Amino acid sequence: MKCYAPTFGWRNFCFSFAYLSIFLLISCHSNLDESSEFAEEEEEERLPNSWFYMQRAFPLGTIPKDAYQAALKQSAAFRQNAAQSKQDEPWEFVGPVNVGGRITDLEMYEDDLMTIYAGTASGGIFKSSDQGVSWVPIFDEAASLSIGDLDLAPTNKNIIYVGTGEANAGGGSLAYDGYGVYKSTDAGLTWQHKGLENVGSIGKVEIDPKNENRVFVAAMGDLFGNNPERGIYRTIDGGDTWEQVLFLNDSVGGIDLVIHPNNPDTIYAATWQRVRRPNRRSYGGPGSGIFRSYDGGDNWERLTNGLPGNQLGRIGLCISPSDPEILYTIISDRNSQHQGFWKTSDGGNTWTFQGNEGFAGANFSYWFGKIFINPFDPSQVFATSLDMHASYDDGNNWESITVGKTHVDQHAMIIHPMNPDLFIIGNDGGVYVSQNAGLTWEHSDNMPITQFYTCEMDYQNPRHFLGGTQDNGTVRTRNGQNNNWNRIYGGDGFVVKVDPIENNIIYAESQYGALGRSEDGGSRFTSARTGIDPGERKNWKTPYILDPMNPSTLYYGAQTIYKSTDKAVSWRPISPDLTNGPGTNLTFGTVSTITVSPVNNQIIYAGTDDGNVWVSIDGGGNWEKVSGGLPQRWVTAVEADPFDEATAYLTFSGYRNNSYLPHVYRTRDYGQTWENIGQSIPEAPANDIVPDPANVDRLFLATDFGVYETADGGVSWDLLSDGIPNVPILDLVFHQPTRTLVAATYGRSMYKLKVEELVSIKEQPSNIASFSVSPNPVNHNSSAFFILEKGGRYDLLIHDANGKLISRKGLDLPAGSHSIGIQHMVPDTKGMYVVILKGTKGSKTFQLIRS
Repeated sequence: MKCYAPTFGWRNFCFSFAYLSIFLLISCHSNLDESSEFAEEEEEERLPNSWFYMQRAFPLGTIPKDAYQAALKQSAAFRQNAAQSKQDEPWEFVGPVNVGGRITDLEMYEDDLMTIYAGTASGGIFKSSDQGVSWVPIFDEAASLSIGDLDLAPTNKNIIYVGTGEANAGGGSLAYDGYGVYKSTDAGLTWQHKGLENVGSIGKVEIDPKNENRVFVAAMGDLFGNNPERGIYRTIDGGDTWEQVLFLNDSVGGIDLVIHPNNPDTIYAATWQRVRRPNRRSYGGPGSGIFRSYDGGDNWERLTNGLPGNQLGRIGLCISPSDPEILYTIISDRNSQHQGFWKTSDGGNTWTFQGNEGFAGANFSYWFGKIFINPFDPSQVFATSLDMHASYDDGNNWESITVGKTHVDQHAMIIHPMNPDLFIIGNDGGVYVSQNAGLTWEHSDNMPITQFYTCEMDYQNPRHFLGGTQDNGTVRTRNGQNNNWNRIYGGDGFVVKVDPIENNIIYAESQYGALGRSEDGGSRFTSARTGIDPGERKNWKTPYILDPMNPSTLYYGAQTIYKSTDKAVSWRPISPDLTNGPGTNLTFGTVSTITVSPVNNQIIYAGTDDGNVWVSIDGGGNWEKVSGGLPQRWVTAVEADPFDEATAYLTFSGYRNNSYLPHVYRTRDYGQTWENIGQSIPEAPANDIVPDPANVDRLFLATDFGVYETADGGVSWDLLSDGIPNVPILDLVFHQPTRTLVAATYGRSMYKLKVEELVSIKEQPSNIASFSVSPNPVNHNSSAFFILEKGGRYDLLIHDANGKLISRKGLDLPAGSHSIGIQHMVPDTKGMYVVILKGTKGSKTFQLIRS
């Protein structure tokens, strides 16, 4: 909801478009800092929320794996075409690099103190050659940038294996399950996909310390579904083939692995019984346990002597390099409560409970569950939780070594075998390095891995960027630099807005609608929820917007719509419950998006997370449900058209279930009827849509696989420029005075694009005025229809969903309208295809379906 125009009545309507860009633009997510004067009032449960996943799984309860993988391949074809055309100016990175984001794994070579590999939750892999002073991304061409674990071959520095799919079971903070295993034979310069694409998330990758061709993978399976591709896998031929060597059942996965450093046929594995659905969570059971193999994985025995016998939850393992008969384990129960630490000194035959004194375990231990050991001294062990904890007496007594010094939520650690004082940790704030065994820490403040839910620009200061982030609050830069962002609002950050007229007034929000208002430019916030019923259901990312004609008026969505006419000082309800009522899970039954027409601010639209769309044409006095005939999917955005008060645009999340699922719609009659205008984009969740206030037919669309644009009202879409890695784009904002489009990525921070440069480079030279295919799905009557501004040589290309060229047809045509039958160019095989009309100046793309 993103274009904004503060106008002062109809006579200033033209001026409104100058203002239209920033105000209506965003949805950001944020929590309150402890320094806030009303922090206690706003404190919400810190459990990682399922919001991200639920959007995409509703109402099926899961994301169909084949649909997701097909969308990945479709987007790859679009990216390939965009890269080949090289007509667009690339997106420009905005930042931040100094805020960070979640690290899932860290790896270093045993004989190298400088090189670090860092795996991130949804931003790929980064490599540093100077101990974290600088970083470069090395995994951006992969299909999935969600990293579960990686490992470096001790026998060959050039060989790296990566397991995709973060295994931490939060749900909302995760982007997707992964796409299997990748391998590099040149230290990360290039990568090969090595299968296991159906194993969901990967908890651990372990390379045989004496044979780089033998690798073990602990596969956790799908996060929100049962599947048999779980357990422990082994390859003996460098990843060409895989064998499932330990499998219990379709709800038990592998979460951790360690290999005996001197006898690699001795392997230990931790399994985790984990079931998650939209309405329930079970993070433990009889399948959770510790297993040992003495023959390289052919046979396994369950270890029980001295270990707790009740139903366990997540389990972490570590083995002592200096005395491999010593292992430690950290165990939680099935309710994700920390149970304690156990140690074995005889290779796992017997275990003893060590203690918990001083260890501050979280009540969501499924988010952590890792344990590390000092390579020099097996009595020193370290364990993850909100803080990194250390024990110097075999796990009996514990103390935090990070509290007040680093970001919280610890996930990875290295104690370097060449230097016992070099500690490196990874958490939800990035990478931290200590040169004195954890006494002090230095943040590696140069990693572009922030997970943004939303973005915003200050209308009066277009170098003032803001955004709501996962676990890093609401952050901003005042001067547009990428390394000086700072937090202004705590917790998880969501919608943030700057008053376009009085830009010292800033609104920010944390989860479940905890709204604050600042009157001093963001230095201090006070609560802004007076009049909003605290008992009403509110979305994890609660929507609120400013009236595009009068920014003193705001609208807020819970299960009903609230209105404020005094800059959020007070609120009153203006609608009935617009949802279908409380669901079996509190994720559902809330308003998820609101828009007000910049042409007539009496027209208000609202969408809900359970599939409803409503419109009021009298300022909220009366509401009409207008979602009849639309898919029942989570409504991610409704956006009013800047030219016509009867026109609005609608986007959905979710995936298809054996049928085509449109994600973008338009109404021209106040929602009475809707038309699908998203046929030629990858069939993946659409998260936001923004009209160009200077072009009646131009729209910008944020999806899980890039930003797309149409210049013909949705007849055809193209990937908008290059330069953003393949991560979800959750929000867009358009600043009309500077013609700047800003994109919030979920894993690679924020980007901007000068759209007028795009117009001058891309649209002016193109000789193709319009391009479409009908009927679609393809049948024997299907033809390509297009209008050429100039005659000449053109190519009609058909690609399959993998990006492979299927057929080509050369055309010598004059200017004017044309139709070409294409049914013979499309294979009879069911699936998704991409047709491209390419000329010497420009190309147009359209997505086809063969049903």
